Amino acid sequence: MKIRRLFLAALVLTAANMYGQSYSFGGYAPNVITTAVPFVSIAPDARGGAMGDCGVASTPDVYSMHYNPAKYVYLEDKLTIGLNYSPWLTNLTKDMNLAYLAGAYKINDRSAVAATLRYFNCGEINFRDPNNYDLGTYNPNEWAIDATYSRMLGDYLAGAVAGRFIYSNLTQGVTDYGKAGWSVAADVSVYYKRPVEWFRTIDADFAWGAAITNIGSKVSYNGSSDRRDFIPTTLRVGSSLKLELDEYNTLEFNVDLSKLMVPTPPAYVRDSITGAIVTDPETGLPTLQPGSYDNNVSVVQGMIQSFYDAPGMGYNYETGQWDHYGKFYEELCEVMVGVGVEYWYNNIFSVRAGYFNETALKGNRKYVTAGAALKYNMFGLDVSYLIPISSVAGSNPLEKTLRFNLTFNMGGKKS
Repeated sequence: MKIRRLFLAALVLTAANMYGQSYSFGGYAPNVITTAVPFVSIAPDARGGAMGDCGVASTPDVYSMHYNPAKYVYLEDKLTIGLNYSPWLTNLTKDMNLAYLAGAYKINDRSAVAATLRYFNCGEINFRDPNNYDLGTYNPNEWAIDATYSRMLGDYLAGAVAGRFIYSNLTQGVTDYGKAGWSVAADVSVYYKRPVEWFRTIDADFAWGAAITNIGSKVSYNGSSDRRDFIPTTLRVGSSLKLELDEYNTLEFNVDLSKLMVPTPPAYVRDSITGAIVTDPETGLPTLQPGSYDNNVSVVQGMIQSFYDAPGMGYNYETGQWDHYGKFYEELCEVMVGVGVEYWYNNIFSVRAGYFNETALKGNRKYVTAGAALKYNMFGLDVSYLIPISSVAGSNPLEKTLRFNLTFNMGGKKS
């Protein structure tokens, strides 16, 4: 089937975890972990997007669902609603975007509930059959809806569980082999925050958080169980330090570490002459290199296996030999790092900046972020901007794109 902009759509689907596939790491291709529905991994808000995608331990806001839903119980306002709009691949098209609607309600001082809706619009795509006959123009899309309950577990510790339904319809039923995929997932998270007396003249709050998000069933796009892909189950841990510099000025520092809890693609035996992958004559499946693990496993096994299954070797296409860089080294390369800083003046105006780093072996996403915010009575406006520092132009779908949040605090302060 010939589909105009098919490869553009494929780029959208894999952009969150395949930016660096074209990079060379020591002469061999990066061993990038890929998943289905990567849109649920995209930071959906301008605040986190301005701070290097940090958010697991930052000051709570209505967009906390993506990073750490346990933070909701720390919200100051009774009722908060937020809306985000993020244009996508603006250098190539104007009709693709990510929209995010979030709402949080503070039940009392020890519990809160929240729900969000994430909608990814892939734009209009013209489908054609093998004979180039026009099958019509469709609008592929993906969406996810979720809800959470957050509760205080102690004086300073909060926990949360969340449920999520994910739906991905990329072919709109045009083809017999391309069906809508769906998954049910859950999040578990904790958040700890307390005042600290680390500075003589400055009040400060220290916080840390941890979350495992998108623990859920695999996704199939052909309606059968022979080919099912993992969703992006992710472990996030991080900390923050907020300084009350004086009556009007605050400064917050954030560090986030994240890792996909999805099996690493294994290394396969290759023909010494052609470099082609060798298959088992009995099963017809690729033959694993010694020390590699099969990644066709269950969700739970995949989560556990993700911490030790890196092959630690890469096939060098220039020399036709295997380069061994170590399993532990590759496991470390799977950890992504984000750092961010946020300054507020009188709780009215804010400026933010951040940096996100992913190693070349695992995709090479590297970018600087910046943003600002304004608050006026019940309304808030956030904007962010992303600047890739990768050597490949156009390597990030959000490159040179302004993202916007609108936040409404409509329920008054918590009781």
